[in-house]
Amino acid sequence: MFDAVRNNKKIVQIFLLLITLPFAFWGVDSYVKNAGNGDSLASVGGNSISMNEFQQAMREQQDRLRASMGENFNPAMLETPEARKAVLDNLINQRLLALDASKMHLSVADQQLRQAIAEIPAFQDNGQFSLPRYEAVLKAQGMTQAVFESRVRSDLALKQVLGAVAEGVMVSGNSVGQVYSVQFEERVVSEARLAAAQYAGSVKLADEAARKFYDENRRRFELPAQVRVEYLVLGPDEVASQLSISDADARKEYDAHPERFRQGEERRVSHILIQAARDGDAAALKAAKEKAEALLKQVKANPADFARLAKENSQDPGSAEKGGDLGFFARGAMVKPFEDAAFGLAKEGDMSDVVQSDFGFHIIRLSGIKAEKARAFDEVKAEILGELKRAEAGKRFAEMAEGFTNTVYEQADSLKPAAEKYKLQIRTSEWIAQGGRAPAPFDNPKLLAALFSDDAVKNKRNTDAIEVAKGTLVTARVVEHKPASVKAFEEVKADIDKVLTLEEAVVLAEKDGVDKLAKLGKGEALELQWGAAHPIQRVDQRIPPEVLRTIFRAPVDKLPAYAGAKVQGVGYVLFRIEKVTRPVASGKDDPRMQALRQQYGRVLAEEEFSAYLGALRKRYDVKVNAAKLEQSK
Repeated sequence: MFDAVRNNKKIVQIFLLLITLPFAFWGVDSYVKNAGNGDSLASVGGNSISMNEFQQAMREQQDRLRASMGENFNPAMLETPEARKAVLDNLINQRLLALDASKMHLSVADQQLRQAIAEIPAFQDNGQFSLPRYEAVLKAQGMTQAVFESRVRSDLALKQVLGAVAEGVMVSGNSVGQVYSVQFEERVVSEARLAAAQYAGSVKLADEAARKFYDENRRRFELPAQVRVEYLVLGPDEVASQLSISDADARKEYDAHPERFRQGEERRVSHILIQAARDGDAAALKAAKEKAEALLKQVKANPADFARLAKENSQDPGSAEKGGDLGFFARGAMVKPFEDAAFGLAKEGDMSDVVQSDFGFHIIRLSGIKAEKARAFDEVKAEILGELKRAEAGKRFAEMAEGFTNTVYEQADSLKPAAEKYKLQIRTSEWIAQGGRAPAPFDNPKLLAALFSDDAVKNKRNTDAIEVAKGTLVTARVVEHKPASVKAFEEVKADIDKVLTLEEAVVLAEKDGVDKLAKLGKGEALELQWGAAHPIQRVDQRIPPEVLRTIFRAPVDKLPAYAGAKVQGVGYVLFRIEKVTRPVASGKDDPRMQALRQQYGRVLAEEEFSAYLGALRKRYDVKVNAAKLEQSK
């Protein structure tokens, strides 16, 4: 079964993107989930999905989106019914896969389990698995090795299920070739722009046009309500700042786990790479290997020529100019075949035989060794202190959270009691707009809604302590409020006139453009200022999609051919198609062909996976409590 996973690795990766696997290797925290207590939100084959599990999944999805989107993340995107249903569907899909894996009685060998755990970065020091770190991390999470390893086995079993599905995904070379010809068709096009500004002088607005637009679109001129608030944050940093971890505590941890603080052996190598994909054409692989073997004979005959031959022949652009030098690295930094060869060399100056990796064929020369050594206590003291503080802060937060929540609720007329009791700083925000994008921590939808509630605005009471992120509570108190308002007509009239004039000018430009396009189609000669011709493809991201569609839908049985499109904010653009080229893929090594094959494979994989999940939903009884899902907001 694991052969299927290896042979269809890219397809399996696609499946993994389609669902949020419960034990996927994003870090140890993802293994620590609520055990399913609380009201049942859904059931799958008689197995309940609790409200606690759903809320945990919502928080994890929010954390992932915040990490991937950065400043562009808006928590409101997860507050829609569609988003909440998608998260619940993911949980249902996870449960369906787990049930099917259990029914298939899939087994995971101990060696596979050990390898999977060893590859989790949270358990590594200097790129190598560390048993003391493994034990320490699990202990900090309050989890036994037996429970953790059972969950990893479940994850690996699910991957076997996905491997079985992947075996059914076949990508036809002929189909990809046909798509390739269409996808990368090239049309050489010149354009003539009929800019809206050229027609603006012909526009005459009605006397009451601006007032009518203002009255019909008052919401466009609304200024939202705004507040300034004082607030308290109880989170990891605030708790940790109150803790005192001594150097003696750090020293005790250092002495108790010396293996954690050893710096692994590092090696410096140079290499010559002849590129060749493992799944590439057999003839190309043979030619690449023969070239590498010929170069190996040359460098063995004259080792002093290694740097020169690397500059002249290596196909690794990052190191070729440096004579193939890759600098020092520890285990885990390179792909396994390369790493094994590099660390298998005995002394400086030794060279490997030809080594094949996913990148191609390598000749590796050892140029330096840094022996394994213990990191000095002073070097790692700050790191240990930070770890101990974080572990202690997690425990203290759990103890403080309930009391903090009760204090801000029971003494709701001021933040001072909670600030003094928990030694927190009262902070003051800038103006925050209702319904707009707010800075952290006010980008949390529940907190933002609480700031504009009657209880906060009219009654001047503290908001509840709201969890804005895992392990972080925030409460706030409104100190200033500006009600919503509408800009006066006189203030916006000039801007409205500009908008209406541009809209009318675009209409005139489009009307003239359509007329000119018809004449060009009949073969009439027109005085137009055509720009320089340039090639475009369907995948050209510089051109709006609707314009690309117009150009590539135009019949080209007779050239030149013509097309036209209204372009927002520009006017109307006429296109003259002067040449059409439909390419034929050069072979499997064509990078565009490879990318298209992967893209096409993804489409097929999504269809296959969707059908598989659909079959599982019919096989196992799936029930969703829609009312509770609605109440979960």
